[in-house]
Amino acid sequence: MALSETIKTAPASTGRLDHIPGHMGLPIFGNTFEFLKDPFAFHHRRRQEHGSVYKFGVFGGQTVALYGADALEYVLMDRDKIFGSRNGWRLLEKLFPNGLMLRDFEDHRSHRRIMQAAFKPKPMQDYMLRLNEGIAHSMQAWSPATRFEFYPAIKDLTLELGASVFLGLEMGDEAAKLNQAFIDEVAASVAVIRRPWPGTAMGRGVKARAFLLAYFRDLIPERRAGDGDDMFSQFCKAKSEDGAFFSDDEIVDHLNFLLMAAHDTTTSALTTMVWALAAYPDWQNAVREEVLSLGSEQLDYGDLDKLVLTERVFKEALRFRPPVPFLPRFANEAFEFGGYEIPADTSVSVSPGMVHMAEEIWTQPTLFDPDRFSDNRAEDRRHRFAWTPFGGGAHKCIGMHFAIMQVRAFVHQFLQHYRVALPDGYQPRWLSIPIPKPRDGLPIILSRL
Repeated sequence: MALSETIKTAPASTGRLDHIPGHMGLPIFGNTFEFLKDPFAFHHRRRQEHGSVYKFGVFGGQTVALYGADALEYVLMDRDKIFGSRNGWRLLEKLFPNGLMLRDFEDHRSHRRIMQAAFKPKPMQDYMLRLNEGIAHSMQAWSPATRFEFYPAIKDLTLELGASVFLGLEMGDEAAKLNQAFIDEVAASVAVIRRPWPGTAMGRGVKARAFLLAYFRDLIPERRAGDGDDMFSQFCKAKSEDGAFFSDDEIVDHLNFLLMAAHDTTTSALTTMVWALAAYPDWQNAVREEVLSLGSEQLDYGDLDKLVLTERVFKEALRFRPPVPFLPRFANEAFEFGGYEIPADTSVSVSPGMVHMAEEIWTQPTLFDPDRFSDNRAEDRRHRFAWTPFGGGAHKCIGMHFAIMQVRAFVHQFLQHYRVALPDGYQPRWLSIPIPKPRDGLPIILSRL
């Protein structure tokens, strides 16, 4: 087998993108290594050199990058039904082949309608009770320390919350196995070698997928027969408009993707937010005062909208480091953008992360400044796609409101019990993709109040 076959994920070059500025990098590998090293620096250099439309080579294929809030709106709203998500996310096809994000058009709409029942107000109120209980239980084990690695701690906590809310389980001995399986799946998504050979990242990812699907499948009969209020049970009982249930295969595929997405993206978002609270103690104190003003140990569902400053800090954390900074799509038809004709069957990429740092939208975008979301500044309203950490259009994150609720519930309890600070001189080093995380686990000084 040729080496190129191990990394190939998109059609090979045929010269049809010769009119697009940019360069494809090394033979076979393209710009893959440069992109993986620092994707934001990579795209910043390309944009400065080539403008808002340029091509690059990554993971054995060609991609056209479209920069800007207008590009985000055009591609994600997809009013002409040009852009497919499934083929855009080719890197996930061996890991999450039938997850919601890898479905398109009517197939996507029909599955999303069924799944939407699990995010209605009544289930969400039930999830809130599980979240509060799980957060309180998990944080009991957090001891004050001068070096408390927050990222692995919050990753364990969000997995336990996911197991409770999504699966209706209390994590026991299998927690470590589940956590490692999700780690292996996510790591495989950006593996250079795309074949699931033994000993490779992709091999471990595919093996992890098989383990998770078998684990979920064994639980289906109990969930179908029971009356649980967890999301797994909701999926087992949800019906389409014509009365059809999800098949077992559809249930486990949706659970595998949703639990991974909810687990890892929320972990990333909370890590960024806690870094910010530690780095900017005035904001930490302001959010704590807001939390204490509610006078409740645990956050009530009806009080979610009262945490105005909490929301502002969280929005800025998501602007500063969105959990999904780049969004790929696949053009099923030719289109024109930015003065260029892009042919059909082309992979395209748009970037919320790049737009979140756009000087034409944000005032001093490299500064952490939650007040940019205040009513009198409202910088996020300068363009309807200026702030898109949850995506947009038909594929906007189905669990957005659940994620926001989970973060507020955590912060509400966390800041009542702990104060956080950064070690002297500490500067975090972040891994940007596939989902941002600190390379060193984010060591913080954790003090009990």
